[in-house]
Amino acid sequence: MSALSFSPHLHININRNPKLTPKRRAKPNKIRVSLQTTFPQATFSDPFVIQLAESLEDSLPSSSSSLPQPLPLQKLRDSSSQTLLSTPWPSRKDEPFRFTDTSMIKSSQIQPITRPSSSLDVSTDAQFPSLVLIDGFIQNSALNLSNLPDGVYVGSLLGVSDGIMKRVSDFISEFQCGDLFWSINGMGAPDLGVIYVPAGCKVENPIYLKYLSVEGGNVDSKKLPISNPRVVVLVEEGGEVGIIEEFVGKEGNDCYWANSVLEVVIGKGGKVRHSYLQNQSLNAAHIKWTAVRQETASGYELVEVSTGGKLSRHNVHVQQLGPDTETELSSFHLLVSDQTQDLHSRLLLDHPRGYCRQLHKCIVAHSLGQAVFDGNVKVNRYAQQTDAGQLTRSLLLEPRATVNVKPNLQIIADDVKCSHGAAISDLEESQLFYFQARGIDLETARKALVFSFGAEVIERFPYPSIRNQVVSHVKNLMGTTDVSFS
Repeated sequence: MSALSFSPHLHININRNPKLTPKRRAKPNKIRVSLQTTFPQATFSDPFVIQLAESLEDSLPSSSSSLPQPLPLQKLRDSSSQTLLSTPWPSRKDEPFRFTDTSMIKSSQIQPITRPSSSLDVSTDAQFPSLVLIDGFIQNSALNLSNLPDGVYVGSLLGVSDGIMKRVSDFISEFQCGDLFWSINGMGAPDLGVIYVPAGCKVENPIYLKYLSVEGGNVDSKKLPISNPRVVVLVEEGGEVGIIEEFVGKEGNDCYWANSVLEVVIGKGGKVRHSYLQNQSLNAAHIKWTAVRQETASGYELVEVSTGGKLSRHNVHVQQLGPDTETELSSFHLLVSDQTQDLHSRLLLDHPRGYCRQLHKCIVAHSLGQAVFDGNVKVNRYAQQTDAGQLTRSLLLEPRATVNVKPNLQIIADDVKCSHGAAISDLEESQLFYFQARGIDLETARKALVFSFGAEVIERFPYPSIRNQVVSHVKNLMGTTDVSFS
């Protein structure tokens, strides 16, 4: 049988009253371009990006120290600087950013954070081994690494053994899937966090990564401090570990930009369960990259709840590098202010008997809120007997609330079982009537339906303490504290 080329492509734009959408207004560029630069001129250069690259280089600890940097970190900075200077700042004319306006970043006074806060007491969940990053800097004093199995390493790249250093160096060179923001992080990351799980080791308790943004400006000042935390997770053959990432800001609604990257390499038969919580300031920019490479018979599971940030974008790239590989992605985005929440995902299947499931759900509960989903699942010619499914569902609860969804399933193999779909609506009258017919008032009925919509993703968190924390947070945001969760 000849190969079947089938690429269904669905794009849906929903705006409940597009005529009322406010006009976009251009904002002045606040960063002046220096007449001198320490970088060689690239074939194409964007003055704004050049100035940003200069400020990132000046902020690095290595720029004022004669000590050599670890090889993986130096390789990362060198490759990132080369790609950074040939990449323009994204605009709405670029397809990946067609519905994501990044002008709030470009119109601000971007200031790289040069040193970590030294007078901050950070609390973490005592039951989990933890690593704290404040404004992108690893806090060795806040490490809680009790009860880790022998051979497991969690901490800064500076403390790893030569063997782990070589492994990290090898994989740093292989990850080439990012965009401009990936390169900005590679250029500006002050250190690399490393989580290493040796072959056959199963880590019972998840490792908790807490990212805290402390430096910030107010809306009137236009000051936008940028942090670039970066963590590498290496799980050798047969290893298993859970990762919890939580992104928060200090009290208040400061303006800052958290530009984070997580790289995950899962060896043959290994498993990683990844929980991701994003609760940044409602005036912050939050751009996140999660890049995953899965070898034969490995498993990766991501559960995400994102509620913060004025501009939030999560880029998820997963590549299956062997047969019998499993990938599950579940995400819930909640917009309660004039926010943009964006999920761009790409799953690449190249080998037989691959399995993947993706569920994306979002609630837009503000008239100026905008949600974006761009999901691509590509099943290549040799990925026969693949089982792939993708579903995105959205609730628009206010007039002028907007969602743009583009589920994209590309199939070249001819022996597969694949499906995808999209649904966008307000609460259905029939569902509300069902509650009212049983003596439940309309307001309580709406709260129950809205909360249960997101609960489908929340209940997938594998750790009860994290699940309960998320339930409480989401209920407070949606005003549904009187609705029970079961």
